[in-house]
Amino acid sequence: MSFRLEMLQVARLAPKLLGESAELVEAFLRSRVSPEGGFLDRNEKPDLYYTVFGLEGLQALSVDASTIPDVKPWLAQFGEGERQDFVHLCCLARCWANAGMQDFSTASREALAARIEAFRCADGGYHQAPNRAKGSAYGCLLAWGAYQDLGGIPPEPWRLAECMGGLRTKDGAWSNEPGIPVGSTTATAAMVALHRHMDMAPPAEAVDWLLRQCLPAGGFLALPAAPIPDLLSTAVALHALDAVQADYSKVKEPCLDFVDSLWNATGGFHGNWTDDVLDCEYTYYGMLALGHLA
Repeated sequence: MSFRLEMLQVARLAPKLLGESAELVEAFLRSRVSPEGGFLDRNEKPDLYYTVFGLEGLQALSVDASTIPDVKPWLAQFGEGERQDFVHLCCLARCWANAGMQDFSTASREALAARIEAFRCADGGYHQAPNRAKGSAYGCLLAWGAYQDLGGIPPEPWRLAECMGGLRTKDGAWSNEPGIPVGSTTATAAMVALHRHMDMAPPAEAVDWLLRQCLPAGGFLALPAAPIPDLLSTAVALHALDAVQADYSKVKEPCLDFVDSLWNATGGFHGNWTDDVLDCEYTYYGMLALGHLA
């Protein structure tokens, strides 16, 4: 099962905890659809990245498929990703997977995959910036997921293991970039999840490190020294721990309290306690976290 479908399967459990508030989430996500066809970013402009989360958020709510906005005409303007950066290339693949890959030709899929492959690094990984010698955890995860959405896996997939090894940190985790001495929750969660998709057992110390990033009062820190927990770190950490069947039962109740503290009655979730803006991305991550806590 692809990363996209794996996350969607879990997020579909969120309505059990949302109850009647699921209708508010649906209304919020629909309010983020632009007249052009895509979902709006934080600057009120339609964007491929936010469209990923808008589409998947509505799918997770199990709304009538015929009522989900048809973004295919809007997606068509991006062609095969000729003018997109790495992140948006991967998002274009994921949007088509959500909207209906059958309407994106085989030739277009191959051309899009080739553009993603142009971000391959000498160490076998991928980086979101061009012409890098070493890959990043974020780049590796996005590329793997995009290839899955396009119906395949990266060429010579075993080469990613070399990159992943170069991102290990002395504290037993992973950093997003090489040479950083301390691990990050999002990078470690990405690498733990990618290990499973590559049929590799992640190091036990990395799983233990992830668990230690959860505060007693709930919520995962992005970095050990971070001042407050955040929703992205919490959602992806829970997802990675669940993927390797780690026991995180002790943190469920406090994490549920933390996610609830980020809920907004208009139907969205804030990214952290200082975040005043609601968007599709964090709302979907709120649903993903709730799915794991349901």
